[in-house]
Amino acid sequence: MNRCRPRCATSSAWLLAALALVAVPAPAFAHPHVFVTTKTELVFGKGGRVVAIRHQWTFDDMYSAFVTEGLSEGDTLATKEQLAPLAKTNVEQLAEYNWFTFVKVNGAKLSFDDPIDYSLEEGQDKLVTLRFTLPLKEPASAKKAFILQIYDPTYFVDFEPSDKESITLVSAPEGCSTNQFKPAPLTAVDTTKLTESYFTNLSPGADFGIKLATRTIVACP
Repeated sequence: MNRCRPRCATSSAWLLAALALVAVPAPAFAHPHVFVTTKTELVFGKGGRVVAIRHQWTFDDMYSAFVTEGLSEGDTLATKEQLAPLAKTNVEQLAEYNWFTFVKVNGAKLSFDDPIDYSLEEGQDKLVTLRFTLPLKEPASAKKAFILQIYDPTYFVDFEPSDKESITLVSAPEGCSTNQFKPAPLTAVDTTKLTESYFTNLSPGADFGIKLATRTIVACP
């Protein structure tokens, strides 16, 4: 992952700030700067309501290499214990940005309590995965247009579901289902903005990320 000039810092600066990279000069590079593959579990509780969202985010190889620099060499992998301070920093700083997790039920936005069960781990493929659970402040029904999206509004970070099975339901009532909808193709204007961001090293827009975000709809009988 290339390092960024100060003007590159966006709402997603937690990724770089945690590694003390924000102020290090380097050539400009296009948005997005970091790529994340997601897997998500929706955890149901009493009354068939969603009580938490359990994330698994796997980072691209360049970001992973920076995270594990000095900790991983050859067949030796960085341990959860070694990466624990960074995991804590990440989930704490993500609070300001709602953990890039946006849920609506019947059009109303939902809020989260502080994350629990968080960890950062390097896999055999040398990629680093952040895991954490976001409890909902109030359990939510999935009977009325439960919609989940994971994205960075500034498109500093690109979030992409791992596959069609990237969303799973845990302890859900019988008959619940999920459907994923890919975003519509960018308009010519938005494509131009994205191209210009390559040369300016600035975000294509404060709300650009939602235009490229996958939408998941959960439906329960």
